[in-house]
Amino acid sequence: MTSSSLLVTFLALVAGQEAPPLDGAKSSWQGFDRFDYQLDETTLAVKPADPAATGDVPGQRRCIVVAPRIAAPGRPWSWRGCYWDHQPQTEIELLRRGFHIAYITANAELAPDRKWDAWYEFLTTQHGLSRRPAFIGMSRGGMFAYRWATTHPRSVSAIYVDNPAVERESLARLGDLAGADVPILQVCGSLDPLLGGHALAVESIYQAFGGRVSMLIKDGAGHHPHSLQDPRLLADFIEQATSETPAPTPDYVTAKATRTAFYGSHSAYEPREGTQVTCRGPVFAACYDRYAFGLDGVEGTISVIAPKAAAPGQPWVYHAGLVERDAAVDLTLLAAGYHIVTAPISYNADNPLWRDWDAVYRHMVGHGFAAKVVVEGAGRAAGEAWAWAIANPDKVACAYAENPVLRSLTAKTPPLDDLAALAKAGVRLVVACGSLDPAFATQAQVIEQRYRALGGAVTLFTRDGEGHYPLAPKDVKPVVAAIMRR
Repeated sequence: MTSSSLLVTFLALVAGQEAPPLDGAKSSWQGFDRFDYQLDETTLAVKPADPAATGDVPGQRRCIVVAPRIAAPGRPWSWRGCYWDHQPQTEIELLRRGFHIAYITANAELAPDRKWDAWYEFLTTQHGLSRRPAFIGMSRGGMFAYRWATTHPRSVSAIYVDNPAVERESLARLGDLAGADVPILQVCGSLDPLLGGHALAVESIYQAFGGRVSMLIKDGAGHHPHSLQDPRLLADFIEQATSETPAPTPDYVTAKATRTAFYGSHSAYEPREGTQVTCRGPVFAACYDRYAFGLDGVEGTISVIAPKAAAPGQPWVYHAGLVERDAAVDLTLLAAGYHIVTAPISYNADNPLWRDWDAVYRHMVGHGFAAKVVVEGAGRAAGEAWAWAIANPDKVACAYAENPVLRSLTAKTPPLDDLAALAKAGVRLVVACGSLDPAFATQAQVIEQRYRALGGAVTLFTRDGEGHYPLAPKDVKPVVAAIMRR
């Protein structure tokens, strides 16, 4: 296509007109119009294929596009990275929903390279398909999907892979893909030989970067069969990813912020496809936006996990330390509309700086958050959170701790010996601790005894027979009810 015809195509798309029709050799596939092309490996020119050609032509790549009857808004499409026509049920469902589907010849010797880039440009520039396709990859196709996507992270809307292989180079670039907020869904067999070193490696790394990755693991299945008999879950995942728009950045988030995803690590075990499957990740559970940003004059980063909708009065938790993905109490509070705010920790100081914690508190309250906050920490981090509460009892509604040790590097008096200010201010104390935790007798039980003697309201939830881990109680409902009690 000449530069002048490319300009005409671009202007037509901007004006909302139909893109130039596909002109490849036309046939039928699964009841939809199929168009075949040949891509020259030297010139990268794309031309209609010879309708009589049945095999690969030396120096040419066979390329395929299948068109829906009516294209969905934005002209979305999925791109298969190997094994054309193998378990195509997801693509058939996507065609019914208005997606185009595309393929370029790929095998062990024909991995993603500039030919793939040329095919992408042909479809997006000359025929107006979306600049952000979704990938479908099975086995080696998953490896190819990850290779192209991690080198073009802003040009992908979603990745569904099935028992995928993945290369070390792609693992090293997953952070760029997470930064582009590309959701991933991996469907695997529990006996697949690629599961441990490939799909689970992707899951672990992607989670660490704050990316959205979901797993569906078929109990007792090996490398085959791929896909799901009912493709609606897979098509729903792709359709939602291609149509979603990020939520507006909240006004409390300052410039140069980063947004990542936060979701729980819980796995569900449920019947599906004639077997039991393990499901986890954002496809199967609530997923929240986490914003990391700084404030002028504050040493350290502030992290805020935002609920889907804030509860009346904008309640929030002031949290000391990292919020882990198995933080069951925090996940329940998020579902109830609480924000979770992580206090800043300086890279240079040996202890938390109260002036910074105070600045973050003022910043959040100045943006409409509740004036009385829930402070929270686990282990020795609870000591720092409660020490700040003791210094600011009028700003605290409740102090919650998991397996606490009330020592502080900042406070002059150990918080365990300085609870009177909290009792006087009417602050509720809620503690969850394992009966075998090393500090249970010297900390959790002493907190309960001393606070009751001071006339304060305190609730101790004891996990019989458990040690320091897991931190969160198994039954979070009574704990959360105690924290939220007014």
